[in-house]
Amino acid sequence: MISTTPTPSTRPYLIRALYEWCTDNGLTPYVAVRVDDTVQVPREFVKDGEIVLNVSFDATQALKLGNDFIEFTARFGGVARSIIVPMGRVVAIYARENGQGMAFPQPESPGASDATTMPARGLSSVAASDVSATVSLLSVVPEASKKPEPPTDPERPSPGPRPALKRVK
Repeated sequence: MISTTPTPSTRPYLIRALYEWCTDNGLTPYVAVRVDDTVQVPREFVKDGEIVLNVSFDATQALKLGNDFIEFTARFGGVARSIIVPMGRVVAIYARENGQGMAFPQPESPGASDATTMPARGLSSVAASDVSATVSLLSVVPEASKKPEPPTDPERPSPGPRPALKRVK
């Protein structure tokens, strides 16, 4: 018998798995988010319609990686802000230190996301549509334009240029 119930999106499960992988390995998890009206983030930090958020334990308070939303409180310029990101707006999760992670397809339209409305305070249960995502692995590509910073410890070698993300399909 074939079920008529839509299969839930794999995106929140993959995001939680990569978040756990980052934290288990002492890495800093970052999420890249495509911003629209359904995303609650400080707009002054949005560049080209996207924002990158540090979702590490040290950078957030009350982090909740739900099936429909990522919710937490974080400080921006010393001011605590409530952040709410629909899962459908997350376009990548990766480790800051090495760039390893996973990218997801861009949302199809500025308003397209897993949820159509923001959750009320304390509520994050919204019907999720199926987001069958083709995911891409990310690899690290050094940025040629940036020069490495001099090492602070003379016995420690220079880490080289800062890594950048490149989608590999």
